[in-house]
Amino acid sequence: MSRLRPLLPELIANFLLPWLCYRWALPQWGEVGALIASTMPPLLWSGIELLRFRRVDALSLLVLAGILLSLLAMLLGGSPRVLLMRESLLSGLFGVAFLLSLLGGKPLVFYLARATVARESDEGLRRFEQRWQEAGFRRGIRLMTLLWGCGLTLETALRAVMVSSMPVERFLLLSPLVSYGLMGVMLLLTWRGRLLLRAQAAPA
Repeated sequence: MSRLRPLLPELIANFLLPWLCYRWALPQWGEVGALIASTMPPLLWSGIELLRFRRVDALSLLVLAGILLSLLAMLLGGSPRVLLMRESLLSGLFGVAFLLSLLGGKPLVFYLARATVARESDEGLRRFEQRWQEAGFRRGIRLMTLLWGCGLTLETALRAVMVSSMPVERFLLLSPLVSYGLMGVMLLLTWRGRLLLRAQAAPA
């Protein structure tokens, strides 16, 4: 429980508060207005994180881009169900990008991991780039890229089915469980894969 406490504000901002805002705004502003109101807590949370850490992480970028897509969909006459797919469409685009990167020389996970290592030390960056010459390391990076590509694409497909078959209120309650559940599985498998790659690099 002590490890989960730091996640509670994020879960509240991205799960509970959007649903409460939707319930409050629905009688007054209609379905589209309520959906726009439900984006306000994630937007505020992203702003707070930006002020605290002076950076916008991947989740914040997804939220901000989702809100912009929502507003654009409204201007173009988008329906409430189209608005509900805003974050999932972004996830799907990222998933396809991961999968397409497997066709090139180095997949996306390699570049993301290299950027993380580069912030830690120049020596670590040098060792990381040298490890690309190892067949086991290349296979591990490609498997992680495949994992995230398939996972994000699957999330988009599941949310599309939910949008087309569920009432809006039920979707707002259940869709975060799908998203967080898949994200948790992918993070767990990524963590496991990272441990295996580190074990391969350790001297015998």
